[in-house]
Amino acid sequence: MKLTCLLGSAVCALSLNLATAQAETLTYAYQGDVQGLDPQALNETFTLGFLGNIYEGLTAYDGDMALQPALATAWETMSPTTWKITLREGVSFHNGNAFTADDVIFSWRRALTEGSDQKGRARLIEDIEKISDHEIVITTAGPVPTLMQDLVFFYILDEDWAEANGATEATSVADTNSANYANLNTNGTGPFALVERQSGVRTVLERFDGYWTDIPGNVTEAVLTPIQEDPTRVAALLSGKVQLAYPIPLQDWDRLKQTEDVRVMVTPEARTVYLGMDQMRATLERSDVTDANPFKDIRVRQAFAHAINIPAIVDRIMRGSASPAGLMVAPQVTGFDPALNDPYAYDPDKARDLLAEAGYPDGFEIQMDCPNDRYVNDEMICQAVVGMLARIGVTVDLLAQTKSKYFAKILAAGGYDTSFYLLAWTPSSMDSYEVLNLLMSCRNEEGTTGPFNLGGYCNPEVDALTKQIAVEVDPAERQALISRAFEIAKEDYGYIPLHQQPISWGLANGVEAVQRADNVLDLRTVTIAQ
Repeated sequence: MKLTCLLGSAVCALSLNLATAQAETLTYAYQGDVQGLDPQALNETFTLGFLGNIYEGLTAYDGDMALQPALATAWETMSPTTWKITLREGVSFHNGNAFTADDVIFSWRRALTEGSDQKGRARLIEDIEKISDHEIVITTAGPVPTLMQDLVFFYILDEDWAEANGATEATSVADTNSANYANLNTNGTGPFALVERQSGVRTVLERFDGYWTDIPGNVTEAVLTPIQEDPTRVAALLSGKVQLAYPIPLQDWDRLKQTEDVRVMVTPEARTVYLGMDQMRATLERSDVTDANPFKDIRVRQAFAHAINIPAIVDRIMRGSASPAGLMVAPQVTGFDPALNDPYAYDPDKARDLLAEAGYPDGFEIQMDCPNDRYVNDEMICQAVVGMLARIGVTVDLLAQTKSKYFAKILAAGGYDTSFYLLAWTPSSMDSYEVLNLLMSCRNEEGTTGPFNLGGYCNPEVDALTKQIAVEVDPAERQALISRAFEIAKEDYGYIPLHQQPISWGLANGVEAVQRADNVLDLRTVTIAQ
């Protein structure tokens, strides 16, 4: 059997050893469900990662997070703002339609529609010119050295299919009951096609026989079952109901390691968990302070940062498996500066003094938004933060919700409906510019900067540096700019980074998979031994 090594050395080695195994069904469980099937509706890693088995971008990551060709076979810069892209020929969508340049242009324009959560990526592009069915020229408003990394999760839809089914506009994440055809059905070019979707119950994928290249793994059917409760998910793995489950709670690692039929795979994730604060509104949406926004005062932001015992969260809640963070990017991300990575120091006495100086000697009340099925121990982290802030007089009303409700609330179109929240981010480009541009730049009405800056942190100097970073090609100069931008934001207490969480999977013996640093499960890499 001929094997094309498009997924990196780790996957190719796996395929050479196990590719002759018989085809298999993979049953697996995650702590939440896919948040709809429209690939432009939500910029969230699990949903995009799952949909990456159905849809594809122009580029892709291999198991080592190295950039690979996907629907584009080659690219070159004709000028600092012009890219010539060669598209892959002989590619079919699952319904048999041929993939062409028209689909790329359509997908780009669709990503600019009101409901899209992919505007940040789409607005990197100023224009796309069709040269032929398999050649395009992309023009950007300014130099974008990381453009091809930014397009990994920018999935391509079939224009004819979308038009025929009235799905030419993206589904809004705030519309959780959307009947948009593309949110309920799929038609990609990826290695797997959708055969069954029962929201909240199970989603079944089947290998696409017309896929454009060989698949190293032997999975022909994959059944995803969302299991929110940790004990139930672990029990499903131990009983054999599922063959792969993630995340595995940290407290269950030892038990699984002592069980013959299963094992635990752990690797550091390139995801930073952090706290954000509303620094934009004149008054907070949910607080007993009605004449001001406390977070506009840096002393209040400092008080919150120094009230939170990050080492205790890492040691007790994350059981020592997480890495304390002082930056909004992980060590795997280009631009990470270890000299700036010391977390804010835990000092509750200083925090109380700062609150008093800011005019809140008795603290105040505020609501906190938190997911309870998205990140490792997310609700437990939020509960710990609530307790720590209580010690300095701040009363927090914790609203922990399943991620579908959580994201629908905090990302409500134009609303950014949150005063204080927990979130986490893995830059899909694996570059610091994405975090600086999407999370830390001043929000503008066009959504080209700060679309996921939910708290509205804004420093013009950081913005200016971010614009320079976007076009700087000299690595040393670029690193200096990135470091300075992060340093300023850290001095502003614009965010409170907590830690990088571990990736923790449980697998039945005989199941092999590649564990990527962005916690994406690529079904092509999975092989089940006989």
